[in-house]
Amino acid sequence: MAAIIDAGYFVATLSFVGGLKFLSTPKRAQTGNILAAVGMGLAVALTLYATTQQTLPPVNLLVILMAMILGSLIGWFMSSHVQMTGMPQLVSLFNAMGGGCAMLLGIIEARQVGVTAIALNVQLLLAGGLVIGASSLTGSIVAYYKLAGKLKDNRSRILVYSARLALTLTIGLLLAYSFGLLPISFMGVIYLLAFLALAYGVLFVLPIGGADMPVVISLLNSLTGVATALAGLVYANKIMIAGGIFVGAAGLLLTLMMCKAMNRSLLKVLAGTFAKGGGSASAEEIHIKETSSSETAMQLAFAQKVAIIPGYGLAVAQAQHACGQLQKLLEERGTVVDYIIHPVAGRMPGHMNVLLAEASINYDRLLEMDEANDHMDQYDMVLIVGANDVVNPAAENDENSPVYGMPIIRAYQSKQVVVIKRGMSKGYAGVENSLFGADNCNLLFGDAKTALQDLMGQLKLI
Repeated sequence: MAAIIDAGYFVATLSFVGGLKFLSTPKRAQTGNILAAVGMGLAVALTLYATTQQTLPPVNLLVILMAMILGSLIGWFMSSHVQMTGMPQLVSLFNAMGGGCAMLLGIIEARQVGVTAIALNVQLLLAGGLVIGASSLTGSIVAYYKLAGKLKDNRSRILVYSARLALTLTIGLLLAYSFGLLPISFMGVIYLLAFLALAYGVLFVLPIGGADMPVVISLLNSLTGVATALAGLVYANKIMIAGGIFVGAAGLLLTLMMCKAMNRSLLKVLAGTFAKGGGSASAEEIHIKETSSSETAMQLAFAQKVAIIPGYGLAVAQAQHACGQLQKLLEERGTVVDYIIHPVAGRMPGHMNVLLAEASINYDRLLEMDEANDHMDQYDMVLIVGANDVVNPAAENDENSPVYGMPIIRAYQSKQVVVIKRGMSKGYAGVENSLFGADNCNLLFGDAKTALQDLMGQLKLI
């Protein structure tokens, strides 16, 4: 029977590998997601079956089944009702649940120490999984409140130093217990580690700026995967080890890629540090030129090549379908339309890609930032829909700007720029955008969806 379960776990592992492979290609992403989900379903079913073969009280099996059903219903309800603007928050909550699960596993299993003989290496695995899980739990909750706009950035040095102190104490506590230098039980150590890790998760995320939140989400997701792998080692469960390694490795690679895209080191992001200086020009110093839908439509009508740069404002207005309709209308007139997406646009990795995929926009029209920047001067018009920080020229030419050094989409190099915005609010990084005062830039104020629909109406009249 064990051979059958191991064979099933192997098949599930292969499905995870295949799912990740397909997810790397936009056209096969949906298939990859389904394949990985089927593998996870198989893994859960096999684990449940293995549990029924053990001499467990019937009430334990009943609790397991009820928890699975309840969790599935809650997950389905939350996923089916969340809007795209709330998707990053949902990801953070799900990640917090994974971290909390790892923490509880560590506490529950720690109770067995003293009752049964558990090797020191297993105890350290339990402690490591608990520390990582607890940090991911509170860190993800803080990230949720930041993404929802319910918690402001706090870049106090006191928080940074407190986070470092909590981390140092955690590592020191683990080392001291490993060498038998603590006169307290393993259960006492576990509770101390849980407290320090929970505090570290809060102190770790609080100082990190909003613009870095996609990186934080990716990193916390990676840490939850590591905690899962450690729990798999404790239980000698192959599928937990494999799944945890996949999530941990993929999350870490994605984190490093986004840091590279921002020209920021991971250590600087984790420390919540930004470039020193007094900031960019204030809104009063930037001379804004407002435009109208009719004028913008006239420019689009005579443009041969147009680029659309989406941002979080596109998600807020749920304007992805209107954006796709505008693209089709322009292409019918012979205009070439490209989409340019910054690696950290939105509130989580791939946020804009998911939005455009929802509107059935052909991924062949999506360009990477570096590829587009090489020929940005060829675009007759760049239409920026809800993006801000990722097109801010201050990142390249203002050493006093907090975002200085972050690679951007060089929309300012195009022949004409039109920015669709609700108002003059700052971007997620809290920095004024000097692009708005450029000679070739005009602002079209209004809701993104309404503005795009107005543009289509005006185009049809030309």
